[in-house]
Amino acid sequence: MIPGQRTESRLGLRERKKLKTRESIQREAMRLFQQHGYEETTIEDIAEAAEISPSTFFNYFPSKEDVVLYDAYDPILAGILLERPADEPLSVSLRSALAPMGALFDRDREMLMARAKLWIEVPALQARLWSELQKAQTLMCDLVAKRSGREAADFEMRVVVMVVVVAAFEAMYEWVKQGGRGDFMALVNRALDVVDAGARLDAIAAPLTGSGS
Repeated sequence: MIPGQRTESRLGLRERKKLKTRESIQREAMRLFQQHGYEETTIEDIAEAAEISPSTFFNYFPSKEDVVLYDAYDPILAGILLERPADEPLSVSLRSALAPMGALFDRDREMLMARAKLWIEVPALQARLWSELQKAQTLMCDLVAKRSGREAADFEMRVVVMVVVVAAFEAMYEWVKQGGRGDFMALVNRALDVVDAGARLDAIAAPLTGSGS
């Protein structure tokens, strides 16, 4: 089973419908961006293609940029991580969670490439880079905090997690430079090895037990 299917099956009917609508809007938007260009495509064009009204579009996305930046994979990865044994080293949990994500990335390869290229090439999306990296950092810090007992705002945790997040982004950037050829997840794992992510994550995520606090 693809990880996304497992996550979706846990949602209620209303949530599943909203998720499908959101994904439909993104899919139609990406098709139009590739056909006509990002700047040339309007929100009205996207709404018409997705068979919704422009006002409905804004119920799902605050802006055209957010259509590209929307990432359904983060909550899936988070869900898999939280299901891993609590006493398992975080490095092992992360690698184990990333492995099945490869099936999703292979399925959505063309969409991923199109989104990544826009993110790198469109100035309005480039301007969002730092805030998107911070969002990923916050998500990961929250996950590590739940496993370790540390505060999510812990300085060392934020530093290590941001190193991991930026390493993953560089893997994406390299994948785009290579024209989407090769194994994207292999590049991610290579990037994590470069920064010795396993040892760093295990050091900050060791459960705080036996301290008497």
